[in-house]
Amino acid sequence: MVEVVGVRYRPAGHIYYFSPGKAEYQYDEKVIVESQQAKFMATVAIPKKEFAPEDLPEELKPILHKASAKELAKAEENQQDAKEAFQIAKKKIKEHGLEMKLIQVEYTFDRSKIIFSFTADGRVDFRELVKDLAAVFRTRIELRQVGVRDEAKALGGIGPCGRQLCCSTFLGDFIPVSIKMAKDQGLSLNPAKISGLCGRLMCCLKYENDEYKVAKKEMPDYGKEVITPDGKGRVVGLNMLSRIVKVRLAGREAAVEFTNEEIKEATALAKAGETIG
Repeated sequence: MVEVVGVRYRPAGHIYYFSPGKAEYQYDEKVIVESQQAKFMATVAIPKKEFAPEDLPEELKPILHKASAKELAKAEENQQDAKEAFQIAKKKIKEHGLEMKLIQVEYTFDRSKIIFSFTADGRVDFRELVKDLAAVFRTRIELRQVGVRDEAKALGGIGPCGRQLCCSTFLGDFIPVSIKMAKDQGLSLNPAKISGLCGRLMCCLKYENDEYKVAKKEMPDYGKEVITPDGKGRVVGLNMLSRIVKVRLAGREAAVEFTNEEIKEATALAKAGETIG
């Protein structure tokens, strides 16, 4: 097994693994790493983890060192300069008449590259813009087109639940979400009610999905005829997490609620009675 340290380049970002060498690193500690021919300041997200060699990249790069006070000050200066670069780039985009929305600007720690993240409905020919930006900042320029989920992650905000967005606070990677999850959980399929600020399906639909899948296998479907302690009836409602089945019984106006276990026991007793008879 190989010991590694997991770091993030930005809050709630993807975790990348590096070799710690002989040094010890603590959670939330700032470190300097090298990636893609540039140096970055990163934050330790996982102090220690062991992987089998085959599960790691062929070339596992080492963490260069812990960030010094001088380097922390430099990173702060880079952030301030990135804010100014954002305004300049925004102006240049307008001058070139490009249909793109600037989201974020970042300097690499060594200032060997500046990254401009943007969203756009389609492909954008930004070659002239890159030349213009290179002339202003005199460093390598990278324009990175991102999706609407990445935009929400970068900008943050408050979700329909009243809490800060999951993607901008703790979700390192986006998780696949489907409309089937909303159906299985009995949620309204109104897009306004199951979509996040990004306009895509809410990531939190995934959180309880496994529990709903288990419950769905254990419980009867809507419309199925079941045997209850009060006789036969038809399923008209389900509470998956509480394992409650709402049943319409013959001769009764209001539906009656039973636990899934009660229905199982009633069904078992009925079958046992048929066998004896």
